[in-house]
Amino acid sequence: MQPVVVAYALYLVVTVPLTVLVARTLSKHGKTFLEDVFQDNRALAQSVNQLLVVGFYLVSLGFVTLFLTSDDTVLDARDVFEMLSVKVGTVALVLGVMHVGNVLVFNGIRRKHLNNATAPVPPPYPGYPAPAPHPAP
Repeated sequence: MQPVVVAYALYLVVTVPLTVLVARTLSKHGKTFLEDVFQDNRALAQSVNQLLVVGFYLVSLGFVTLFLTSDDTVLDARDVFEMLSVKVGTVALVLGVMHVGNVLVFNGIRRKHLNNATAPVPPPYPGYPAPAPHPAP
């Protein structure tokens, strides 16, 4: 078997499970986070979580697949490891950036939801003032 084929196989053996691990982590902790944000609507929290995870999988696995090919000359084991280090390192960095992006999306959703929850409520009837807030104890 050609060394470049071994390098490609090892690349996929490392990067696909890495992608799955990161996606599962995002799903597990993102679900908890979103359920806290959307306490009034857990179904919405689950849906948003699933959509973010599916998008993560599509982008990540698409990148892993597109980044599979190489113009490097791979003649021996050293070349295999050098090629793998660059490819796996790049995928790990991209997954890290995507993870940070997902966390920022979660935080943006949380911030928007909290702002909506604390927004002043308009008076129930036009012409009547809003009820006075209760003084803090």
